[in-house]
Amino acid sequence: MIMAKSVRVISDDGSQLGILPTQEAINLANDKGLDLVEVAPTADPPVCRIMDYGKYKYKTSKKFQETRKKGKAAQLKEVKVRPHTDEHDLETKIRNIRKFLIKKDRVKITLTFKGREITYKDAAIATLNRIADEVKEDGSIDQNAKLEGRNMTMLIVPK
Repeated sequence: MIMAKSVRVISDDGSQLGILPTQEAINLANDKGLDLVEVAPTADPPVCRIMDYGKYKYKTSKKFQETRKKGKAAQLKEVKVRPHTDEHDLETKIRNIRKFLIKKDRVKITLTFKGREITYKDAAIATLNRIADEVKEDGSIDQNAKLEGRNMTMLIVPK
């Protein structure tokens, strides 16, 4: 509720109506079937605008939804391989990694060792390097291969 004795009023088409008593400004807004909205309460005198407040809130919520829809955050996709993954399976996984990078998603490649496979670290690094070479047109390595327990991980980000 507006408490000042007089307010500066801006009409619904954007033109200034001048400084009016508060009750007169409210009556003017009611005559037009609109609301009197205080837009600058700290000004002297306070500034009020005649507008359809429900329509204004609806438009601002729609704008917010549009910006959220357009501003999609990049997801982190994970692809799991093994040190001795067969050739065809590896090509399929590389094809999927390319698809993820084209969609602007980050890709985490996890190479898992089972049992005594942990002794074949050089084969695992060769597999990860091959994957990185195959997708270098679409993405770049953000985090080089590093061993964490029984997993070796590498992170590729889109260009």
